[in-house]
Amino acid sequence: MGGIKKMGDVTLIQLSDLDSNIYIIGDTAIDSGTGLNFTRLYQMMKMLKMSLNDIKCIINTHSHFDHIGGNGYFINADIAIHDADADVVEKGDSKMSYAEFFDGSLKPREVKTRLKEGDVISAGGMELEVIHTPGHTPGSICLYDSKTMTLFTGDTVLSDGMGRTDMPGGNDEQMNASLDRLSSIKVKRMLPGHGEVVLLNSPKTVGEIMSSAPVPDDG
Repeated sequence: MGGIKKMGDVTLIQLSDLDSNIYIIGDTAIDSGTGLNFTRLYQMMKMLKMSLNDIKCIINTHSHFDHIGGNGYFINADIAIHDADADVVEKGDSKMSYAEFFDGSLKPREVKTRLKEGDVISAGGMELEVIHTPGHTPGSICLYDSKTMTLFTGDTVLSDGMGRTDMPGGNDEQMNASLDRLSSIKVKRMLPGHGEVVLLNSPKTVGEIMSSAPVPDDG
């Protein structure tokens, strides 16, 4: 796995199976990966004719290490994350970020913006509405641009199902409520925190997409 995928106004960077998807929209990045693949990230940004310093804002969809560990490489970027997960970033909490699972350690980083439900972030011509979707972590969020029907789902919804709830901060009841809430949103692009993106010719609801997702083979 790995590579660059351009989708009009959004560019996807995939570094490895362990790193989160990184989405670039103008001078904004959504998530930053583990931070353990700096050379590959640097090379991919160079291929895009960008430098790490060009990113002015990072929106973290939640506070797990594979989504926030790379924040420190973007030295000119302000960090935005939901208020319920912000302390993990600011304290460099390796336990709650699950950094140990990745054989990493989390360094503290100032959070410029503590996001809340209904906030809107302008990024590269998009108006991203914050939808608070706890379940994977207390501060998990999705971001929705209604004009382009684009939904960034973090680890709440993946192309092959829902995110895990058995990690630090996970909650089955909250996840089910978040999935119910998202299910009626119509999208043409569903861009998850890991794996493949969902690109559609005509809008479908998130519920329709999830109902047609393959059932994982548990062996």
